[in-house]
Amino acid sequence: MLRLLMLILPLLAGLAQAAPQSVLQRPIELDTGSGILRGTLLRPKTDQPVPVALIISGSGPTDRDGNNPLGGRNDSLKKLAQLLARNGIASVRYDKRGIAASQDAGADERQLSIELYAGDAAAWGQQLKQDARFSQLILIGHSEGALIASLAAATAGADALVSISGSARPIDQLLRDQLQDRLPPPLLTQSEALLASLRAGQQVAEVPQPLEVLFRPSVQPYLISLFRQDPARAFGRLPIPALILQGSHDIQVSVSDAERLKAAKPDAQLAIIEGMNHMLRIVPMDMAQQLASYRDPRLPLARELGERILAFIEELPDSRNAKSGR
Repeated sequence: MLRLLMLILPLLAGLAQAAPQSVLQRPIELDTGSGILRGTLLRPKTDQPVPVALIISGSGPTDRDGNNPLGGRNDSLKKLAQLLARNGIASVRYDKRGIAASQDAGADERQLSIELYAGDAAAWGQQLKQDARFSQLILIGHSEGALIASLAAATAGADALVSISGSARPIDQLLRDQLQDRLPPPLLTQSEALLASLRAGQQVAEVPQPLEVLFRPSVQPYLISLFRQDPARAFGRLPIPALILQGSHDIQVSVSDAERLKAAKPDAQLAIIEGMNHMLRIVPMDMAQQLASYRDPRLPLARELGERILAFIEELPDSRNAKSGR
């Protein structure tokens, strides 16, 4: 979903344990049968099974580290994985089909769909569930990745889910709101017509050049698949523990989205992190500083983000015990 705004708009301090665990980093692959997906495994150096988080990135060409060639390098998801590993939690983050090192698995974007991405996430989860090095499986989805996590959780066999900056609205509505104040009236009218057609499942052959980056014909099948999903409904169906994290200074997804997710699943935990933006940093509500944070990997993650995730995983039943009966 959140290629959306980025395309249009031109070490976590204090959270390490007193004795941080040694961290191992290894490449990891998933053979989907129709292409190889490539990722990174970080895990604490221990012989005991530990929880593992599958970290799912946001929309567009966002890679496993949270970086987008159109928005810049910020390393948000890489920093999150490092934080987890230092605190005894393994993680796998991966490049989705058609992106970065997994480019060959989705070279034709006309073949991509949100259901395909969810199937890939579920397959990653199944692979991790069979790995004796891990105990609980937690899906952590950022932005559009939160929707993918919700769709994949049951098939993946997830034990818990963390939604970070996840929309509760159908994504065409979110995109419509994002475009409202950022396009001149003629283009806004054309974008409304495009959104209506795609929402109805109808592709549009002719797209105005300024809108091609969002609505080019080759990406329209993916958008059609995305627009038919209801994120709040998918989240509300989850039978597992869930944590909703949302920044008050997020210029892409609103606090009201987080509140709607909470309403859809009343037993979920909800934390609104004051000052946190979409890149998981504490940034003022100043557009220049907001945009600069999308391409500044030096900025630390919001402290409370890590605290909330670590506490949530720590509270999961048997989250640090060995698997039984597997």
